[in-house]
Amino acid sequence: MKQFEGNFVNTDTAVSRPGKRSVIGRVAGLLALMTLAGCETLLPKGPAETQGPVEQPTETAPPVDEPITGALPTDTERHRVALLLPLSGKNRGIGQSLANATTLALLDTKAENLRITSYDTAKGAKAAAQKAISDGNRLILGPLLSENVIAAAEVANPANVPIISYSNDIGIAGGNVYLLGFMPNQSIDRVVKYARSQGMSRFAGLVPNGTYGQRASSQLLQSVKDAGGTVVTLQKYSRTAASMRSAVQRMQQDSAYDAILIADSGKMAINAQPIIRRNGGANAKILGTELWNTESSLATNAGMRGAWFASVPDNLYRQYATKYRGMFGSNPYRLSSLGYDSVLLTIRIARDWKVGQSFPVQKLQDKGGFVGLDGAFRFTDKGTAERALEVQEVSSGTFTIVSPAPRSFK
Repeated sequence: MKQFEGNFVNTDTAVSRPGKRSVIGRVAGLLALMTLAGCETLLPKGPAETQGPVEQPTETAPPVDEPITGALPTDTERHRVALLLPLSGKNRGIGQSLANATTLALLDTKAENLRITSYDTAKGAKAAAQKAISDGNRLILGPLLSENVIAAAEVANPANVPIISYSNDIGIAGGNVYLLGFMPNQSIDRVVKYARSQGMSRFAGLVPNGTYGQRASSQLLQSVKDAGGTVVTLQKYSRTAASMRSAVQRMQQDSAYDAILIADSGKMAINAQPIIRRNGGANAKILGTELWNTESSLATNAGMRGAWFASVPDNLYRQYATKYRGMFGSNPYRLSSLGYDSVLLTIRIARDWKVGQSFPVQKLQDKGGFVGLDGAFRFTDKGTAERALEVQEVSSGTFTIVSPAPRSFK
């Protein structure tokens, strides 16, 4: 089993690298990942960047150092935390970006009480978890893919080792598994309720076939009902131009609508927009999901101007991305912020975690929530991350915030 130590994620060597300016300026503000009652902005003002790159899990990453194998040294002063990620194979790019983010978080916080060791899930997630637990790790960060989380949990649950995963598959949450991933149901609920507050009451839904589309459909129906509106038409399609055109035409036959949710990527929304305008939705407000936050071409597409979508706040992420590029020489994946925030969360809880003892999992259930690069969040009783989301509007060449994210949980 591959495990990466030394300069890759080992705290001792990571914090000793000279000449790196901290993203947060001072450690005190970030050590915190503070509860929301007293949260402050974690990062100093910095230069803005253009919208981040689209997630492409199969992208190839730059080579990483050869792994160091063998047993871990005895450590009685630091908490052992395992990082389970795809560090080889087709998902290596996003796995390496998440791993880099955890390294950056360690550098920024100068945390001296954590030892984070990486294990490659591409070689087998269950085997990776077994090795991690036998090495003495008492917390697992990752995995990324839902099937890997399930495999790791088979080993971690009996050992009472909690998992804080980067997945957004709500079906695998619960027990000792907590999900940091961005949940599409939350972005749909946020943008629908904002649209309703702006006077829109008749909603349409255009959703792809598959699990994501099924969940998006259910959430749209529930959110519109809760907001006092009506879903007048809901159509599914396969991801082809002909299927999308047919679905939109069926909408026109059903009824007129004020707003239409396109529960798909930004690219698919760009393709759907002219079809909608020609087939009964000339004046409808176009709504999107958290998937749009990674699509830079949306802002430059004139037809999409005025569309709304809900997402995590981006102001701190932009500053993080600038630092990431300076250190690693490439753009981070948008999801890599989850790796950064998982380290912040671990450091925050480590205040009440004695070395050698089990991770105090009950601390994850603080109803006041936490704050990180992606804004305020807290874990629900079901183990998913509830996030404070903002609503953005596609403007000319940029995204404009039309409804800021709440600063706290009521």
